[in-house]
Amino acid sequence: MSGRLSIAPRARAPVAVRLGVPIGSLIAAGLAGAVVILIAGASPTEAYRIMAESSVVGWRSVTRTLVLATPLILTGLAAAVAFRMRVWTIGAEGQLYLGAIAASGLAVALPAGTPKLIMLAAIMLAGAVGGALWAALAAVPKAYFNTNEVITTLMLNFVALYLMNYLIFGSGSFWRDPDATFPQGKIIPESAELPVISYRLHYGFVIAVLVAVVLWWMLRSTTWGFESRTIGDSIAASLYAGMSVKVKFLSVLALSGALAGIAGTIEVSGVLTNLDPRAISAAELGFTGIVVAAVARLNPLGVVPVAILLGAVAASGTNLQTIGVAAEVVFLLQGLIFLFVASGEFFLTHRLVFRSAAPTEQPQDQPSEALA
Repeated sequence: MSGRLSIAPRARAPVAVRLGVPIGSLIAAGLAGAVVILIAGASPTEAYRIMAESSVVGWRSVTRTLVLATPLILTGLAAAVAFRMRVWTIGAEGQLYLGAIAASGLAVALPAGTPKLIMLAAIMLAGAVGGALWAALAAVPKAYFNTNEVITTLMLNFVALYLMNYLIFGSGSFWRDPDATFPQGKIIPESAELPVISYRLHYGFVIAVLVAVVLWWMLRSTTWGFESRTIGDSIAASLYAGMSVKVKFLSVLALSGALAGIAGTIEVSGVLTNLDPRAISAAELGFTGIVVAAVARLNPLGVVPVAILLGAVAASGTNLQTIGVAAEVVFLLQGLIFLFVASGEFFLTHRLVFRSAAPTEQPQDQPSEALA
């Protein structure tokens, strides 16, 4: 029997599909990664064993993974909150840089004897404001002139990067340590450093998780969240309902920038202890946050485990070199996860339907009716 395969939209995917598709996508990404590792001349089994030992085996490995995941949670939230309103900002990278600049500058400007709680609150606020103001440079043209936010935020990333490099490598700015032999940022006082929970794990991780929970609640249970979703679905309907679309664009992009700015603050306060342009920019935390948000399907609570997963992959980069796998393969594995999970989204909104062809009816001779 012949037939044809067609695509039909789903009203709502069953629970088994919603759980099975992401898991299947991750398995497929792992298999594709194994092929890449084989091409690199290493054993996939050995590589994945090293990755597990580097990221989740032992408390020290777990703490390293959580530290790497912390800024990804915040940049993932920054992307998710904007993307849910169909604002396609890719400026978290630059906003993170500005947050790091603002926080490190205030940390070294305030007296070293400032109480720790006040110091930490001040630099977190400074980082959030720095990221929000940088996002406003794209938000205002978007809201009032309908400019393309993809282009403006991308260009601002480069401006922020070169500004950060200039402050440390190209000038005798306030951020640069004048006594250092090699150009580097001033070390922040101890009162500006995030307290440590265990080993290298600092309280920035707790802050990031709490922010994810609060943002999930805001999007789900507040008028602000409802309007964000409505504007994302239809600007025309939102205007008809009396919503202030321009103000909403400004507030959403400002919040997105603030979250990325806090990520930069936490990197300075919890990991680097100074403004280090090379270390901050090398990880490309803002761009990876977009991957986190996409894989989490823009769900703030889903951002946390996805960020931890990618943090676990990143934690193994150096150790993989011991078996001849270049550290850049880690970025490739992260890209494969994004590719396969994004492709799997198709099966959450559509299904394949096999329709059998109806048999062709053969004309039959009709018997002549008997004459009355």
